[in-house]
Amino acid sequence: MPTLVMLLIFFGLAAAFWSAGRAAAEIAVTVGRRACQAAGVQLLDQTVHARGLRLRRGADGWLGLERTFRFEYSEDGVERHVGQLVLFRGELVAFSGPPRATAVVPLHR
Repeated sequence: MPTLVMLLIFFGLAAAFWSAGRAAAEIAVTVGRRACQAAGVQLLDQTVHARGLRLRRGADGWLGLERTFRFEYSEDGVERHVGQLVLFRGELVAFSGPPRATAVVPLHR
């Protein structure tokens, strides 16, 4: 019986991790899309790609997951440029992308 309980706990934690990852990816797509619209460039492939995941300590001292995403954009429809954004606990903490993307508004839950 203890094995079943441990198995249920493991699957519950795995489902929570997967769900948090999907939510972060949706936020990253929205932020990338808004940045490209603000800069007047085209978001290529209409998506972002997860690039990294690490533990980081927040200002409050608690550990959290920092997720790094990569996206590609084009100013002229021919050349591809790479942008990157970093989310920590669902908040945008770093962004590099279209140079004219000055009005990037991060999402708040």
